[in-house]
Amino acid sequence: MHTAILKHITDFYESAIFVYCAGLFLFYILLAVLSLIAIRRSLWKNKIRGQQMLVASPLTPGISVIAPAYNEGVTIISNVRSLLALNYPRFEVVIVNDGSKDDTLQKLIDEFELTEVNFAYRQQIPSQAVKRFFKSTNPAYSKLLVLDKVNGKSKADAVNAGINASSFNYFLNTDVDCILARDTLLKLIKPFMDDPQRVIATGAPLRAANSCDVEAGVITRVRVPRSLLPRFQEMEYIRSYLLGKMGWTFINAVPNVSGGLGLFDKDIVIKSGGYDPGSFGEDMDMVVRMCRYMCEQDLPYRIHYIPETLCWTEVPATYKIFFRQRVRWARGLAQIFGKHRKVLFNPKYKKLGLIIFPYNFFFELLAPLIEFAGIIYYIYIIVNHLINWDYAIILLVFIYTFSILITSLSMLWDQLIFRYYQSWKEVWQLCILALAEPFIYHPTVLFCAIRGYFNQLTGKKHTWGNMQRQGFNQSPNLQKTI
Repeated sequence: MHTAILKHITDFYESAIFVYCAGLFLFYILLAVLSLIAIRRSLWKNKIRGQQMLVASPLTPGISVIAPAYNEGVTIISNVRSLLALNYPRFEVVIVNDGSKDDTLQKLIDEFELTEVNFAYRQQIPSQAVKRFFKSTNPAYSKLLVLDKVNGKSKADAVNAGINASSFNYFLNTDVDCILARDTLLKLIKPFMDDPQRVIATGAPLRAANSCDVEAGVITRVRVPRSLLPRFQEMEYIRSYLLGKMGWTFINAVPNVSGGLGLFDKDIVIKSGGYDPGSFGEDMDMVVRMCRYMCEQDLPYRIHYIPETLCWTEVPATYKIFFRQRVRWARGLAQIFGKHRKVLFNPKYKKLGLIIFPYNFFFELLAPLIEFAGIIYYIYIIVNHLINWDYAIILLVFIYTFSILITSLSMLWDQLIFRYYQSWKEVWQLCILALAEPFIYHPTVLFCAIRGYFNQLTGKKHTWGNMQRQGFNQSPNLQKTI
């Protein structure tokens, strides 16, 4: 009797796992198809409207580029130069020194000839106090504004201070460790100007800057990261942005705009309360609150993603920093569902409540828990000789083959359309790495997710810490002149 009941439970669980996996795979296939359509449509629109029209037009809106900095002395100068070199007619660069303990502020003062100034600062959203404001005495750096504030223990607090100090109606949220393409602002502002509905945010893919050649704050050669951990992250980023975010863009259901690169409507951000310094996933939380505000006011809106990579960021190169980052991300996702739980399945919130939140709940939040439970389950039935090896092997081979197929398709697709890498050898290196991802990288991400959920459930205090930068490779031409 006991054996029969156990067999029924086993059959039910295996069937449920199969249905869950099939549903997830169908979603991936649908997103891949929608992504292809969205990418082709975006590239076609860019051919019709040239960027020079925006550069020359007096109607081009101004943009404030906001970049928080905490102990970024290693890369701060090259990164700020990169931001100042953006190709756009009306913009400012707002660097928020968030109580750095290293020489970040002093390097900025020395390099850009900064002096303390009086500034009309209006605090529209909460943040820690700003102690000083700096502007350059050199007209060449007139676009640069530096804030020196009390440390807020989160990026969100620093961004809020930058928003309060910003001059324009749109702001770009980025990190000082990011290197942006020169036409970033031109490409991100287009959806705001072209779409008949109100666009509240736009984003674009990020890539790993590790091992890329950089000269004067500009990427001169895109390379696949040499180290294994950053290389896995490069592969993950390409797959996530190219097949994920672009697919969601097609149906106007983008779930998140990365904090590394996002252009926002400042008015909606302020009305939504600004960034939450207590959130572990402040980027997604901000987008959710913006969408909630628009739905509650019954205002139509859109969030766009464009397919071109416009931002290169230094991803974690050590497992210690990687663990800390991914545990925080997982904790942030769990926190968002607790904080915005009334959105789930609520028709009042339209696509946010009926598409975005259900997908993220079942296939993002629950996925690590289901997978972890599946591992425990398979260990149990193997030990007790209850496993159906034929079924188990077929399921595992199917999952493994599908994951490699999706990842390889993303890598090949990216190279065929955009050709960021100079040689196909680099692309094949990423494709081959996909063979090892399920055994090396994915279990690490799974462990971080479970740890993040546990920390959120137990209320464990989180130390934000700081990612130690290694700096960027200088291109050979620049090295010769030093």
